[in-house]
Amino acid sequence: MAHHLRKQGWLRALLIVFMLSLLLGLPLWTAAAETKAPPSAASAPGTAVFVVPVKQAIESGLQSFLERAFEEAEQASADRILLVIDTLGGRVVNADEIGDLIRSSSVPVVAYVQNRAMSAGAFIALNADQIIMHPGSTIGAAAVVDGSGTLIEDPKTVSHWVGAMRSAAELNGRDPEVAIKMADPYSEVHIKKLNKTYGKGEVLTLTAEEALQVGYSEHTAGSVEDALKYLGLDNRSIIEFNPSLAENIARFVTSQGIATLLLILGLAGVAIELFVPGFGVPGIVGLVSFGLYFFGHYIAGFAGMETAVLFAIGIGLLIIELFVPSFGILGILGIASLVGGILMAAYDTADALLNLTVAVIVAAVVVAVFSYIFKKRGIWNKFILEERLTSEEGFISAESKILLQGLEGIALTPLRPSGTVDIAGERVDVITLGEFIASGARVKVIKVEGTRVVVGEVHTN
Repeated sequence: MAHHLRKQGWLRALLIVFMLSLLLGLPLWTAAAETKAPPSAASAPGTAVFVVPVKQAIESGLQSFLERAFEEAEQASADRILLVIDTLGGRVVNADEIGDLIRSSSVPVVAYVQNRAMSAGAFIALNADQIIMHPGSTIGAAAVVDGSGTLIEDPKTVSHWVGAMRSAAELNGRDPEVAIKMADPYSEVHIKKLNKTYGKGEVLTLTAEEALQVGYSEHTAGSVEDALKYLGLDNRSIIEFNPSLAENIARFVTSQGIATLLLILGLAGVAIELFVPGFGVPGIVGLVSFGLYFFGHYIAGFAGMETAVLFAIGIGLLIIELFVPSFGILGILGIASLVGGILMAAYDTADALLNLTVAVIVAAVVVAVFSYIFKKRGIWNKFILEERLTSEEGFISAESKILLQGLEGIALTPLRPSGTVDIAGERVDVITLGEFIASGARVKVIKVEGTRVVVGEVHTN
């Protein structure tokens, strides 16, 4: 038994060390991952053109990648940044940040719509200095929708987004009415150059030909090379700037669904290992899930080292609370540290809080089911005596004194109120109801409760 407990203690200690090294070693991971990043343009001969793909959902991972691309392009004094766009859109908040990044860039930006620049992708393209489109490509359909694709009707949200689209169009002298109709399905717009009226309930999407006609595209090119030739940049050094392995992982794990799943696996795995110890696998899965969560947010630029440290402290406090009761103080501090670390690591605190709430509920259900199935292995069983001292196991219970009821004897010692009485030649430990009985007095057993014998003095006339 002792050997088994020592073994469990060692396993738990190893898991704790593993978790701390996993979380606190984030900078080492990122340093190793960043060595696989594309070569810097600073070493390229002459003035370079950075060709940067925007071929994924518009979210925090893409934003982080583009920030790195723009920073390297500016450091290299690049001639141009060419964004190759093929996206159905994404999160408005990240599109806003990417729009600011493009507008503030010291390097001119060209958007090459390779296939689709829809929704937030259209907004990104409109912020570029020039737009070039591939034949058959489209741009537009930028109405604000929720995760299920349903139009958002909140006036403030719609007004903000429509204003942002209009401003992006006006930035480079494009017709703002076109951008308004791309974003606002509740407006009615007549576009003279297309000789079309778009009524309520419609959102505008332009083909490459229509975009060229209304001034939303400067040229139509069949390839990136043709676009560079049109721009007079075909003799420049071309730097194809692609996401590193670490950034691809970050983009995957910071997406809303995956981030929530990692939190569920992390919470459930660690909780199962704490409350139903001895398995090992749930604990490792939980720690790896938390490690991926913080790794992704660290690479994306949202989480600092302090978030991982805060989270590790929270786990440590909860473990200590299990073995060193502190009337809940350590537990509360541990939970606060866990929540703080997770929320601080996220880009959007509100989204992170929603994800965490969902994860806690689902993880609680998983842990409850797992604990019920393996209830005999729960940590609480260490505090419960399950063995029975039965005669079958070789234990002998105390002899019942019920047969002494009503018998009389002589007090061998003073009863104050307890003492010893001789009853039928047997020494019996007894107690009175509080009265004092002198040695040698005659007494009678008036009550027997298990092994407790109560006597009273017998008075003679």
